[in-house]
Amino acid sequence: MAGVRAGHRAGLPAGAGSSPRRRPAPVAAAVLVLLALAAVLLAAGCGAAPGHGKAAPAAPAGSPPGARTAGSDGSASGSGGGSGDAAGGGAASGNAAGGGATGKAADPVRLRLPDVAVAAPVVPLGLDAAGRLIPPAGFAEVGWNRAGPEPGDDGVAVIAGHVDSKTGPAVFYRLGRLRPGAVVFVDRADGTTATFVVDRLAEFAKADFPDEEVYHSGTGAQLRLITCAGSFDHGTGHYVDNIVVFAHLS
Repeated sequence: MAGVRAGHRAGLPAGAGSSPRRRPAPVAAAVLVLLALAAVLLAAGCGAAPGHGKAAPAAPAGSPPGARTAGSDGSASGSGGGSGDAAGGGAASGNAAGGGATGKAADPVRLRLPDVAVAAPVVPLGLDAAGRLIPPAGFAEVGWNRAGPEPGDDGVAVIAGHVDSKTGPAVFYRLGRLRPGAVVFVDRADGTTATFVVDRLAEFAKADFPDEEVYHSGTGAQLRLITCAGSFDHGTGHYVDNIVVFAHLS
C-alpha cells in the first residue's frame, strides 16, 4: 500500500509559505487525494505485516467458484469448473462451478483445525465486480465463499482468512503448518459437522494464480483454505503469495 511519506504535508506544495505568491492547495483537493488513498487501501492485498501499521483485506487471488466474469462479448458468465477455462467462461452448473444454491448441506458456522489450534466463526463472503472474494471484516474470523458450494456439497468450497493484522497474528497465521493427513472440521448451521482431510499445501504467486488447479480440481466434496504468504511488498501493501490448503471430505 502506498502511504503518505513521513514529513510530507498532504495538500501543500513544496516550499509553501516561503513566498506570498504561493498558496496552499484547496482543502477539497486534499480531501479527494485522501479519499482516493483510502479506496486503494481497502482494495489492497491481504493482511498486514505486523508493525507496519497497515491492515489490508485478505482477499485470495483468482476467481473462486461462483465468480461471474465478463466474456469477450461483455456478458457475464459463471466461473465454470470443468469448462477448462480458468478465467471462468463456463455456465454455473451446481458442481465446482459454484451452484451453492442447489446444494443440500447447511451453511458453515465454525471452522476447527486442531493441529494448529484454530477454532473460528465462519461468516459468508460475497464476490466483488471482478469476481474476487471479498475478505472477512474481522481478523479472528474466516469467511466462506457463499457463491460456491457449501462445505460438504460436491464441488470446491472456499474458506479464506487473514494471516495477520497491524497488531500481530490473525486467524490463519499458522495455516502453513498444516500437513497432509490433518483433519479439518466444519460445523454447520443444522448441527452437523463435515470432516475433511488435508491432501496437500501449496504456495502460489498472486500474479500467476492457477484458478483451475485451486478452484476447479478434484472430485466430490472439496475444500480450500486460503490465506496470504510470501514476502510483504511495501509498495503495494500486499503479500505477494497465497497459501492454499487442499482437502477432501472424509
